[in-house]
Amino acid sequence: MEMSQYLEIFIEESKENLQACNEQLLALEKQPNDLSIVNEIFRAAHTLKGMAATMGYDDLANLTHKMENVLDGIRNGVLAVTPGVLDVVFQAVDDLEAMVFSIADGGDGKRDVSNVVRLLQEIESGETPVTLAKEEVAATATALASRLTYEAYEQTVIEEAIEQGFTCLEISVSLREDCLLKAARVYMVFELLEKDGEVIKSDPPVDQLEEERFDRDFTVSILTMESAESIGAKVENVSEIDRVSISPIEAESFRSTEETLVESVPEKAQQDMAGEQAPRLKDENAENVKKAAPSSKTIRVNIDRLDILMNLFEELVIDRGRLEEISKQFDNPELNETVERMTRISGDLQSIILNMRMVPVETVFNRFPRMVRQLAKDLDKQIELEIEGAETELDRTVIDEIGDPLVHLIRNAIDHGIETPEVRVKHGKDPFGTVKLKAYHSGNHVFIELEDDGAGINKERVLQKAIDKGIVSSDQALTLSDRQIYELILSSGFSTAEKLSDISGRGVGLDVVRSTIESLGGSITIDSTVGEGSRFSIQLPLTLSIIAVMLVDVKSEKYAIPLSSIIETAIIKKEDVLHAHNQKVIDFRGKVVPLLFLEEVFEVPSEEDEADQYSIVLVRKGEKTAALVVDSFIGQQEVVLKSLGHYLNDIFAISGATILGDGQVALIIDCNALIN
Repeated sequence: MEMSQYLEIFIEESKENLQACNEQLLALEKQPNDLSIVNEIFRAAHTLKGMAATMGYDDLANLTHKMENVLDGIRNGVLAVTPGVLDVVFQAVDDLEAMVFSIADGGDGKRDVSNVVRLLQEIESGETPVTLAKEEVAATATALASRLTYEAYEQTVIEEAIEQGFTCLEISVSLREDCLLKAARVYMVFELLEKDGEVIKSDPPVDQLEEERFDRDFTVSILTMESAESIGAKVENVSEIDRVSISPIEAESFRSTEETLVESVPEKAQQDMAGEQAPRLKDENAENVKKAAPSSKTIRVNIDRLDILMNLFEELVIDRGRLEEISKQFDNPELNETVERMTRISGDLQSIILNMRMVPVETVFNRFPRMVRQLAKDLDKQIELEIEGAETELDRTVIDEIGDPLVHLIRNAIDHGIETPEVRVKHGKDPFGTVKLKAYHSGNHVFIELEDDGAGINKERVLQKAIDKGIVSSDQALTLSDRQIYELILSSGFSTAEKLSDISGRGVGLDVVRSTIESLGGSITIDSTVGEGSRFSIQLPLTLSIIAVMLVDVKSEKYAIPLSSIIETAIIKKEDVLHAHNQKVIDFRGKVVPLLFLEEVFEVPSEEDEADQYSIVLVRKGEKTAALVVDSFIGQQEVVLKSLGHYLNDIFAISGATILGDGQVALIIDCNALIN
C-alpha cells in the first residue's frame, strides 16, 4: 500500500494526539487519582502507536509502547502517579514530538531514546522509587475499580440492575494484527452481546469504532443474565479475534471510589434517579449508546488551497473597485443597481473566506502550559498559568507568526518578573506566582495581553541601562513618560539581567518581539507597577490581506494610509507651522506634533506650491504622533495588500502596494517606520 498519500494526515493527527497527551498529563499532575485522565492519555498514546506502526515508523511505535506500559500500570493500580513518573512520561512525550517533527521535515523519525526507554522500563519494573498506593481505601478502590470510567447516571443504571439480579461485565477484545475489516468484527461482537444483554458503554466510543479510529483493542461493558464463560466463548468464536478477557464489575466499586475516582452525583439528580425504575433507565441508556454520534461536519483543507482562494478573491475585489468606477462614470441606474448587488454579495463572500482562514489562538496557547511547567521547575519557582479567551480567532498568517514573540514574553515574565517563593513570601505575596494570558476581540483588532504578578519593572534601572548603552541620551531621558521608559526594554541588545542563562539575559528576544509584531501591522505597549507586576498588551489586525485605508494624493501619485493608524484628518494654515530642533511642528490640541512632508520623504517630483494651507493626516504609534502632509484626501476604501516582492522589500516606510479601481497602483504607507 502506498503510504506517502497518508503522511500528511499522520503528521497532523500525531501532533493532535501528542498535544492531548501534554494537556492531560498537566491535568493528571493536579488530579493524580483521576483514572479517567489516565485513560485519555492511554487512548491518545495507543492511537499514536497504531498509526506509527502502520506507517512503518518503528522507533516511534516502540517508544509509545513503553510509555503505554507505564500508563497501563497506573490505571491498573500497580503504579502510583508521582512527580518522578510524570517527569519521565513528559520526557517521553518530548522525544515523540521531536520524532514527529523530524518526519514532518522530511526526516526518518529516528532518535536516540535509549535513556528514556531505560527510565520507563525501570518504572514499569518498580526499580525506581515509585510508591504504590498506601492508603487502604485507595488499595481497595484500585482492586475494585473498572477499566472504563462511568458517568453518574451510568453508575446508577448498573447498581440498580445488579440489585435486580443482572451481572455487569467488562469485555476487553483484541483483534488480530492482520485483521482487515476491523469495523465489521466490532459489529459482529456488538451483535452477539446485544442478543445476550444490554450494552452500557464502549471504549473507544461507538462512532470511533465504526470509523475504525482505534488500533486493535476495545472494551465493552454489558448488563446480562448470562455467565462470563458463556459470553467469552461466543465472542471468541468471531473471526480474527486474538484475545478476549472478561472482568465482572461490582456495585461496591463505585461507592468505594466515589470520593477519589469520580465526582459525586448532585443531590437533586440522585433524587430524580431514585424515582425511576432500572429497566427504563437501562433501555434509555442502551438506546443512547447504540446511536452513533452525528458524523463530523468538518474537513481538513490544505492552507495552500485557502491561499489560492484568497488570491482569487483579492483579484475580484480589485475588479469590483473597477466596476464601481465605471458605474459612476456612466451613471446608468441598472448598472448601478447591479454593481451595488455585486458589492453586497462580494462583501458576504469576503466575510466567509476570511472566516475560513480564522484559527483560534488556542492552537498557539496550548503549548504554553507545558513550557511554563518546565521553566518553573528549572528556575525553582512556583507558577500558575491562567489562559482566557483561547477561542478568540485570528488569521492563519498571523497565528503562524505570533507564537515565537509570545514564547519570548512568557520566558521573560517567568525569568525576570516572577520572584522565587521565598522572596514572594517575604514581601507578603502568595508563594505561587501567576502569569495570565488573555486574548479578546475589539473592533477590527485582536488584543493579546500577558500579565504577571511579579516584581514589576524598575524604571530607574531600565533608564540608567539605556543611557549606559547609548539607546537614549541623558537629556532625552528627562522627557520620557513611564510607558516610554518601559518600552526601552524592547530595544535591540537591551538587557538588565545580572547574569546570562539559557532562558534569557542575552539582550535578544524582546526587540524581535516588537519587530515581528510591527511587521504584522500590530503594536505592543507595556504597563508596570513595581512590586505588583507588569502587563504587555499586543494589538494585532484580524487579517493581513484586505485592509481599510485612507487614499491620499501627493502631487501626481496616490498613497494609502491604513485607517488603524489614523487619529484624524485636518487642514491647517501655513502660518501655524512652527520650528523646533530643526523640525517643522504644529501645536495641535495643545500637543506639539512633528510635520512630515510625504513629497520629501518619497522624493515625489513637485513644483513650487502657492497654497496657503496644508492638508494633514494625524497618525500614531503607541504614544507617539506625527502629522503627514498630503495634497488632498480621496476617501476611504478597502484594498488588497500586495507584497512588493523580494527586490523591493527594503523600501523605507512602504509596507506594500494595492491596485485601485482605475488600474493605478497606490503604495501603502508604513506609519510605524515613519514615526520611528
